[in-house]
Amino acid sequence: MALIVKKFGGSSVATTEKIMNVAKRVLDEKKPGDQIVMVVSAMGDTTDDLIKLAHGINKDPYQYTREMDMLLTTGEQVSIALLAMAFKTLGAKAISLTGPMAGMQTNSVHTKGRIVDIEPERVKEELDKGNIVVVAGFQGADQKMDPVTLGRGGSDTSAVALAGALKADSCEIFTDVDGIYTADPRIVKNARKMKEITYNEMLEMARLGAGVMQPRSVEMGEYFHIPIHVRSTFTTKPGTIIREDYTMEDK
Repeated sequence: MALIVKKFGGSSVATTEKIMNVAKRVLDEKKPGDQIVMVVSAMGDTTDDLIKLAHGINKDPYQYTREMDMLLTTGEQVSIALLAMAFKTLGAKAISLTGPMAGMQTNSVHTKGRIVDIEPERVKEELDKGNIVVVAGFQGADQKMDPVTLGRGGSDTSAVALAGALKADSCEIFTDVDGIYTADPRIVKNARKMKEITYNEMLEMARLGAGVMQPRSVEMGEYFHIPIHVRSTFTTKPGTIIREDYTMEDK
């Protein structure tokens, strides 16, 4: 029995078929008694499409940062609703929550917000009812309840922060790669996938250009002492675990 936060990015939920596959996978991997919180990005290129719509109105839509956040937060609302429907279709109990509904409180820096507090009482209530809770990543709200997005990689940060606030057993980040490598495997043929890596090492790799994890999310994991398991959406093989210290001799 464990409380697990699982984050799926836009490519993992790009179509309704992929959304159904994600739901099936989560249910297949779920053990009796497990409590599952999903954090989901907008479908595929939805965010880019929304930005294009804004550019159709004004050449510089980011001068209206609040309205951009109002627009961009709709992308995740589509994916969380569809994923909750997918779970229900497969016979599971589920509910979708926006970032603010899940207790994600931010500052008021629109389009580049930072999380200042999390009060996930609604999430806990829904878990206690037996629901899989599907939360919109990348977003929260300020003290005025205005929507605020968290910038690039914001869904990763949402997932790790929520895992920390819930005192989850682990946080799984599903991506289009199967883990973290010693070098870019597309360039270095003998690059090796690591079973584990420390927060500090991952932060250093991120600062050097590794794009697998957003640095702020790694810092959040270190702050809350939450192990982060970077896995592939497309295979069931173990990925790479980011944690404080190594537990194995083989690094």
